[in-house]
Amino acid sequence: MKRVLRVLQSTADNIAAAMLAAMFVVFLVQIISRYFFNMPLAWTEEVCITLWLWLVFWASAFCLKEKDHIKFDVLYSVSPRKAQRIMALIAALGIAGAMAYSFLPTWDYISFYKIKKSANLRIRLNYVFSIYGLFIAVIVIRYSWSALTQVFPRLHSLFNDESPS
Repeated sequence: MKRVLRVLQSTADNIAAAMLAAMFVVFLVQIISRYFFNMPLAWTEEVCITLWLWLVFWASAFCLKEKDHIKFDVLYSVSPRKAQRIMALIAALGIAGAMAYSFLPTWDYISFYKIKKSANLRIRLNYVFSIYGLFIAVIVIRYSWSALTQVFPRLHSLFNDESPS
């Protein structure tokens, strides 16, 4: 199972890197077109913005690990292990609960955007913003799993080599 997760993690990282590389190439095309040929291209800005949106939510959902996030953990760090687990459980349940609560209204709003298209490339906006729905779903799963590992610490070792937080 750990091997499968490593392959999936590597694939997610490669997809994020490909989006970043594509965004960089499109940005260079815009610079060359605008400043060397005096012919700005409208579609490049739209592609860069869309790729940036997808990159941020893709990487946040699939590439970043819990330890990669910035935390204000002064109180957490000085607390005993049992108190840390309780705080982590409360935080995980709060995040998973809030994101789960927001999923259906958010998905409804994203679905509403099927009637609109982007200005230049004419891509339906529900496709553009669908990454946020995926992001919410993954965050709910990740923090639900985090809550479970606080209640049942042995679950953590099934998928991770690190100690539970």
